[in-house]
Amino acid sequence: MEVANNITEFLFLGLSQDPKLQLMFFFLFLLFYTVIIVGNLLILFTVCFESKLHSPMYFFLSNLSFVDIAYSSATAPKMIADFISEDKTISYWGCVTQMFTFHFFGCAEIFVLTVMAFDRYAAICQPLRYSTIMSANTCAMLAFLSWAGALGHSFVQTLLTFQLPYCSARVIDHYFCDVHPVLKLACADTSLVNLLVVANSGLISLGCFLILLASYIVILLSLRKRSSESRKKALSTCGSHLTVVTFFFVPCIFIYLRPSTTFPLDKAVSVFYTTITPMLNPLIYTLRNEDVKNAVKHFWRHRVLGEEKKG
Repeated sequence: MEVANNITEFLFLGLSQDPKLQLMFFFLFLLFYTVIIVGNLLILFTVCFESKLHSPMYFFLSNLSFVDIAYSSATAPKMIADFISEDKTISYWGCVTQMFTFHFFGCAEIFVLTVMAFDRYAAICQPLRYSTIMSANTCAMLAFLSWAGALGHSFVQTLLTFQLPYCSARVIDHYFCDVHPVLKLACADTSLVNLLVVANSGLISLGCFLILLASYIVILLSLRKRSSESRKKALSTCGSHLTVVTFFFVPCIFIYLRPSTTFPLDKAVSVFYTTITPMLNPLIYTLRNEDVKNAVKHFWRHRVLGEEKKG
């Protein structure tokens, strides 16, 4: 059935209407976005070109870096441009596209982080069978399932939201097209859609978070029988992963595992998981992981600076 819409564009209220704050936010988030792109590209290229990092763990880390670039790019460029623009509108189909890409890459990040926890479980708890469990085919299949699952989630989420009619209200009290702020503008009963959104986004976030916590509890229990050196190395790697997981999942659960109600804190929480976490990921993985840190130094010295000298 064709849905009747009188809306051709939406208007964002953004993070603030104060011109001075908007200018400050412009430079601040431009810096954040630059760090996201540079940091994650550096990890992505390092994993690709440094043979020492050609292992399942770093294969999924490169997936995570790619996701972080795409995920933040779904919202950050528009948000940054709106800080210095009087026209803070987005077309109807632009809003559809933004919501689809945001949830696609956001859900892909959830699944990739979950797969990374499984990889650490296999490496620490099943070291003798690790190469068999995490074979190249298995890694490719897990990556494919992560992206396919994210595609299905995003398609359902976007379809649920935009199959509703939008009549006259067009002001979105947010800085990007997310489900709850957009649903508030629908001129129809959204109670069923709200319930389905919680079941879709909220339960995915909570379910994967509980799986991650369970895997790390098993890992920590298994480390009791290891030497102090192996415990230290395992805890360093898992500590990095657990930090990323906490920064990403807790805000997602706060936003999506509840009915369609909005709080003043929502925008700040959304900034945290759309911008801050993708910026922190490369810093956390390089500063807390000696292998990545050394590989980045080697990549920068021998490939980047070496090519400059040749030129």
